[in-house]
Amino acid sequence: MLDFGFSEILLTSAIALVVLGPERLPKVARQVGNWVGRARLMARQLSEQLEREVNAEELLKQQTKSDSAADRHASNPPPPPSAAHSPEQHSPEQSAAVDPKQTTQ
Repeated sequence: MLDFGFSEILLTSAIALVVLGPERLPKVARQVGNWVGRARLMARQLSEQLEREVNAEELLKQQTKSDSAADRHASNPPPPPSAAHSPEQHSPEQSAAVDPKQTTQ
């Protein structure tokens, strides 16, 4: 963000001491420190809020993807087994092929 070196801070402090005087400088420095702290807090909160919004949006996209995939799977059920493979139903040809010994048991 802002990059201040030691020489810039020293120069700014010297100018503030000359302009404000030694009586008012501590009070002004405290106020500036409070403002900087509040600005950092607000920036951190904004960053966290944006991160939460992005994560929520990604989760919503993933959920809609999985819901649409589940809907497609539910709307296309597997075909029912054919009647020829069903053991309960026998065609006349299959009934004739059944061994008579098995039917008496």
